[in-house]
Amino acid sequence: MSNKASHPPDTPLYPIREVSRLTGVNSVTLRAWERRYGLIKPQRTPKGHRLYAQADITRIEHILQWLNRGVSVSQVADLLNQPETVEAPAPASDDWDSQRRQLIAMVENLDTAGIEALYHQSLALYPLNLAINELWQPVVQTLEARWQETPDPLARHTLEALVRSQVGIRLHHANKATRGPLLLLGPAPGEPSPLWALFVALLASEHGYRVQLMDQPLPLESLPQAVSRLRISMALLAAGQPTEDAALNAQLAAAADGLDVPLGLCGSPLPADGEGTAGSLHLLGDDLPRAVSRLRPLLRESGML
Repeated sequence: MSNKASHPPDTPLYPIREVSRLTGVNSVTLRAWERRYGLIKPQRTPKGHRLYAQADITRIEHILQWLNRGVSVSQVADLLNQPETVEAPAPASDDWDSQRRQLIAMVENLDTAGIEALYHQSLALYPLNLAINELWQPVVQTLEARWQETPDPLARHTLEALVRSQVGIRLHHANKATRGPLLLLGPAPGEPSPLWALFVALLASEHGYRVQLMDQPLPLESLPQAVSRLRISMALLAAGQPTEDAALNAQLAAAADGLDVPLGLCGSPLPADGEGTAGSLHLLGDDLPRAVSRLRPLLRESGML
């Protein structure tokens, strides 16, 4: 639907790719907000391409503010035209908790169709960092805690296989569409699951990096050869559980010292260290979107950008 009457004819207009860059909301999500909820109404060129005015960009920023306050996307339309002083709905109306419960039940019941549908829905309706922070990371943390008490290898492997296939498809197309730095990414040594690496891969791809994904831990002694042969700009390891193995932690630090590119750890790979550095090792923390946002400064500092 055209929205030409809502903006003066001399208003600067931006294509969807530029709006995605400016706001951090991918084009799939912008289209979903328009089609499913009518949250934004861009103009159209004669060929049907979307064009956004500054007012549309401001509206997108307001949508993000509500989403970050815990409001579900279905409720945002009623709030956008309210005074800025209006309070967010009560936490009981936050649908993240219900989605988390729903996803956990799907995994435990081996409901692959439901998991896949919720995966696509969450990534289409919400910015990726919000979907991972509010849905996927908390669910995996809950499930891993349960599986430590009562192992369920079938549920674990079913979830891993499904997420791996979906992320693999996304990376295949994204790697072809960008010329960004190439990251080598895989689980940290001893990490029982590739899920954390898969989530980091999604985020890194969203930031314009190409990703060479390893879904099994790569031996640390193989890192220098992998960096050289694959022409990697940075190596990343991801883990969901901290390790108390002092020998392994020393090996990780030594591996970082032996590389010509930065080595970073995402998730909770080292106990009580939080963020910072351990020798040449970059500790990026357990907030995965924030960890990925720190990569570009590290690449610049190391001369890889």
